[in-house]
Amino acid sequence: MRPIEIIGAASGAGARDPGCAEGPDSLRDSGLVTRLQAKGINLSWRTTLYPDVAASPLPLIRDISERLAREVCTVAASSNLPLVIGGDHSCAIGTWSGAALFLRERGPLGLIWFDAHMDSHTPQTTPSGAIHGMPLAVLLGHGAPELVSAVFPGPKLLPRHLCLIGVRSYEESEAELLRQLGVRVFFMAEVKQRGIYAVMSEALAIVRNGTAGYGISIDLDAFSPVESPGVGTPVQGGLHHMELDRALRGIGNNSSLVALELAEYNPRRDRNRRTLKLIGDLLAALGQTTE
Repeated sequence: MRPIEIIGAASGAGARDPGCAEGPDSLRDSGLVTRLQAKGINLSWRTTLYPDVAASPLPLIRDISERLAREVCTVAASSNLPLVIGGDHSCAIGTWSGAALFLRERGPLGLIWFDAHMDSHTPQTTPSGAIHGMPLAVLLGHGAPELVSAVFPGPKLLPRHLCLIGVRSYEESEAELLRQLGVRVFFMAEVKQRGIYAVMSEALAIVRNGTAGYGISIDLDAFSPVESPGVGTPVQGGLHHMELDRALRGIGNNSSLVALELAEYNPRRDRNRRTLKLIGDLLAALGQTTE
């Protein structure tokens, strides 16, 4: 089985509620890795990165993004599977810049982005100023120059190699950006109508077409807050984790998968450890064999 190496990104600097900065340490200290190893999942906790708390948000996020990108690239180059656990979803700038860096000589990166939100604001469109609402725009080459130029200059993703699944809360300005770029968005209404298996089949076709590898980023607010209360920005409705677990079963052993990411776990809000259990079930599904 393909070994999975976990990289924690313990930063909440991009979010209005910084509680998600405690997510990686909380998961590590919960015994999650030991429980998954007992189920036969081949994973280990490689390291946890912490931000320079003395820095202001933009330099802080650029710095941790560049450190995270190096870790992701190193793990991917070893033929193991990097699994980044955030932290707020601005960690995606580092995760997917690192994956793109690893693939840079081979071809483009594809990305499936599970999220209740679009995360595609720029400093000119954001109503909140929160950087965790901007990482997809940054990866596509739009936004603060300090972040767009992190790791290496220019876009890390091409719009035709990206798709979003589960979106149900967004502003028109970010939706317009994605429309102009031609990004495929599977809104939650479409997921309910067609089913997660049909949506995943189309999403995988998109991210595999003309790419050298692909990644999966999961914001835990993509799930129903009944199932996943431990997030900073819950949105009613959402994916059912058992259905997604089945749809993703064994995908961690796919040789084209370059990296995985889970973001926005906020242990302060996790009632009865429901989100912790959801994360354990999801990682168990990802690491299983498909036989």
